[in-house]
Amino acid sequence: MVPYRARLALRVARVIVALLCLAWYPFLAGARVSWVLALLAAYASFAVGVLFEDRFDAALLAAIALVVDAAFFGFWIWLAPSGWISSLVCAFLFTSAVLLHDAPRVALTAVVALVLVLLLTPAGLGGLALAVLAAGALAVSFALHKTYLDRRLSNTLRHNVIIRSQAMGAREAERQRIAADFHDGPLQSFISFQMRLEILRKLMARDVAAAADELHQLQELCRTQVGELRGFVRSMRPTDEGMSLSASLSRMAEQFQKDTGISTTFSSGDFNDPAETEVSLEILQIVREAFNNIQKHSGASRVVVSIQKRGGKLEISIEDNGSGFAFNGSFTLDELELLRIGPVSIKRRVRMLGGDLVLESRPGQGAGLQVRVPV
Repeated sequence: MVPYRARLALRVARVIVALLCLAWYPFLAGARVSWVLALLAAYASFAVGVLFEDRFDAALLAAIALVVDAAFFGFWIWLAPSGWISSLVCAFLFTSAVLLHDAPRVALTAVVALVLVLLLTPAGLGGLALAVLAAGALAVSFALHKTYLDRRLSNTLRHNVIIRSQAMGAREAERQRIAADFHDGPLQSFISFQMRLEILRKLMARDVAAAADELHQLQELCRTQVGELRGFVRSMRPTDEGMSLSASLSRMAEQFQKDTGISTTFSSGDFNDPAETEVSLEILQIVREAFNNIQKHSGASRVVVSIQKRGGKLEISIEDNGSGFAFNGSFTLDELELLRIGPVSIKRRVRMLGGDLVLESRPGQGAGLQVRVPV
């Protein structure tokens, strides 16, 4: 889209060209033909009218204006086939065509201009014909390049819209995950805490010893809540700035053991971090969510985490000795999604990374998660 100021400049240029031609005509061999002056005045009036009429920015009226400009070009070279004003009229015609119209119209304008020169000037005035041919070829080249740039800009804008849509979807999914985690974790603990406080209030009036025991249990529940909230807040944090993926996972494992009391072992092979920071962030989030699930649901006392690179993929393994999932066996990502089982958020993140996973459940004996991500 041509900026408004550029379109306004073209309108002003049309007025200037029209007035110059009207003023210059009397000096052409002293000729003063009334009908010629009338046509020149009519074109000047058209130029002034278009100057104040924004509707000529529309496609149809812009095409009409181009036809009028081409007709005026033919008329003027018939009157004065040589001279600097003829070159100025030609330059305006091609400039207007290139800026306001697509490549096919520019090519048609170039052909029409060349035909007019050949038909309306003596023997085609070889020099003028060559100049119009060169100017037309240059105009068509610029128009084709403009079409190429417009296409690239359109594709870029389309990709930006897709990326923004995906980003909005990812943010919405993350908000839903956070809301679900908060509902299933800290919020439920607070609701339980509120109910237990009501029980304590009633016990205080009947049985002080039982109330004291209930108060001790509430203290333990409060301690658990603090641990859950710390884990929940920590899960919102990105990777530690300046630390490698392996170092961040090691610190995460240490913090998980400190917060939960679950023995956690971490081992890492020798590998370079993924080139894209987003990949490292997603891997860290996958491990965080696995830790969160282990803490909330497994009842495990031991967790083993390892990461290494094999064949162009990072392999992350998480094993625990807890209660396992409700199902038994080993399942791939496609099988988990088909059966609608397994951790939804982890499956989504692995799929987004273009990776795959294997989830093994041994009810009563533990579970294992192996994730492979291309890097």
